[in-house]
Amino acid sequence: MLTIYKTDDSVIRKLSSYEDGAWVNLAHPSKEELTKVSERFEIELDDLASALDEEETSRLSLENGYTLILVDIPAPEVRHQKKMYTTLPLGIILKQNVIITVCREETPVIAPFLTGKIKDFSTKKKMRFVYQILLRASMLYQSYLRAIDQKRVEIEGRASASMEYNRGAEDIIELHELESTLVYFMTSLKANSTVIDRFKRYKRIEQYPEDMELLDDVLIEYKQAIEMSQIYRDIVDGARDLLSAIADSRLNNAMKYLTSITVVMTIPTIISGIYGMNVSGKWMPFAETAHGFSIVCGIIVLVCFVTLVFLRKKKML
Repeated sequence: MLTIYKTDDSVIRKLSSYEDGAWVNLAHPSKEELTKVSERFEIELDDLASALDEEETSRLSLENGYTLILVDIPAPEVRHQKKMYTTLPLGIILKQNVIITVCREETPVIAPFLTGKIKDFSTKKKMRFVYQILLRASMLYQSYLRAIDQKRVEIEGRASASMEYNRGAEDIIELHELESTLVYFMTSLKANSTVIDRFKRYKRIEQYPEDMELLDDVLIEYKQAIEMSQIYRDIVDGARDLLSAIADSRLNNAMKYLTSITVVMTIPTIISGIYGMNVSGKWMPFAETAHGFSIVCGIIVLVCFVTLVFLRKKKML
């Protein structure tokens, strides 16, 4: 979808045609829309479409007549019928009189700018706009990181309570997915931080003192997000090991219980097997004794009871 916006006195409005100082937003654009923007602003089609490639990495490229900025931004997604998080590329292209953003879907990073929720937002101040986008992305990263940690806390809470082994296995899988998300976040944050560092070195990019102050704030936020992702990753890794240990312990307890029951049930089997051997009855104890069958059954019950008491004392049951 191709939409054009422009701010006047901090109020954003939608345009029907291109103007100087406008913002061209491409969200899940069609090939025709990409071609139209490429021809209108003399931008390489491959550069314009690079943000639609999931494998595209963050970078800053100074091309002939425009600057291409690619960063990874966080976004929610549904994975295995559960709310998870991922990253996707966002392309920002700076021309002399226009700023263009490209993403393969509508994201919560861009949405607040469209609704006017961001203060001091102007489409004419391109670098300030870029830094505000990056700052918004870093804030979302931190928000999603806290949500991931909250999920980890919930899973650990279930682990401390009594639960079935299948539920524990699902929690281990969910922790693995959280850990994978944290790896993607950390990789994207580090790549974005490298791109942001390069803003200070390029003299071709026109910047103002207040923009540099905002850039410093963005760098601080990204460093904080990187530290958070590292800490939460270590904690999630420890929680996953904890759940695996709990699951193994429960399995060992179940096997110990079943083994003890097998030992007890083996006693009647052995005695009945001995009495079932094809030998002369006069040599079998209690074979010719009144109520011999009941006596043998009583002995079996007594031996089983003694065995159960012994196993109970040894904490095998």
